[in-house]
Amino acid sequence: TALNSCDFDLYPGEILAVIGDNGAGKSTLIKAISGAVIPDEGIIELDGKQVLFKSPIEAREAGIETVYQNLALSPALSIADNMFLGREIRKPGFLGDWLRMLDRPAMEKRARDKPTELGLMTIQNISQAVETLSGGQRQGVAVARAAAFGSKMVIMDEPTAALGVKESRRVLELILDVKKRGLPIVLISHNMPHVFEVADRIHIHRLGRRLCVIDPKQYTMSDAVAFMTGAKLPPEAALAA
Repeated sequence: TALNSCDFDLYPGEILAVIGDNGAGKSTLIKAISGAVIPDEGIIELDGKQVLFKSPIEAREAGIETVYQNLALSPALSIADNMFLGREIRKPGFLGDWLRMLDRPAMEKRARDKPTELGLMTIQNISQAVETLSGGQRQGVAVARAAAFGSKMVIMDEPTAALGVKESRRVLELILDVKKRGLPIVLISHNMPHVFEVADRIHIHRLGRRLCVIDPKQYTMSDAVAFMTGAKLPPEAALAA
């Protein structure tokens, strides 16, 4: 069983890091929240209302966006096309309703505005193909897309895993920038320094369930690893968090 009696909570405007050993159930937990997996039992509540997402599309429509480790970008398409992949804006009236023509000027304007808000000023041409961008810029496009459409929460799966030091720094700044806009973020990462730098709380997952939730200001990275691997038991206060 990938998840067993798993508790999870997220509050407005916070960054909640989810950490755990390989096979702990982190990915399944996120898939259940984002609609990629339907739980056999239990409930999921969003803004205090019970929801059941049968697909990632339903989760997206509810305002939950996910930035996947592989970015889910199409390299040959432009930045604007990737921003609106699967939710393209059509021209009004007959052209859009019947001929299904895309409103590219509107898409390009919105795709240009959002990266500018997030500080991606190095991207000069919104029409350039994603394959021409650096790893950090591609991650920036994925984060900008999530921030543009995520009205309730953003899930980020290993956002700095394949990046260098400089690009990782930029992505961490982007994550904090998204937080400033009031969006709660779920950050899944194996990079402990990054987790302790940006997270408000750390959810430690072990053997398919939440082991504890800790405050990164009160515990060390060594403590987190010890809890995660079972080498050390967390205190009662963390278990009840």
